[in-house]
Amino acid sequence: MFRVEKQEYVNKTFRLPLELVQTLEQVAQKEKVSMNQLVVQCCNYALQNLEEPEKKEKNGGGA
Repeated sequence: MFRVEKQEYVNKTFRLPLELVQTLEQVAQKEKVSMNQLVVQCCNYALQNLEEPEKKEKNGGGA
């Protein structure tokens, strides 16, 4: 059965470098999406592809 789902959002303020914001604006405009949608997609992609730090050996040893 079809169910309408509403995603919950929260407002936050972030300080971003001017050049990054300008690039995001250009990409959002080119792709015809909102800045918010683009930033959410970028953050999700980055988190899903985040490299995990190398696990330390249990014997207390790094190199």
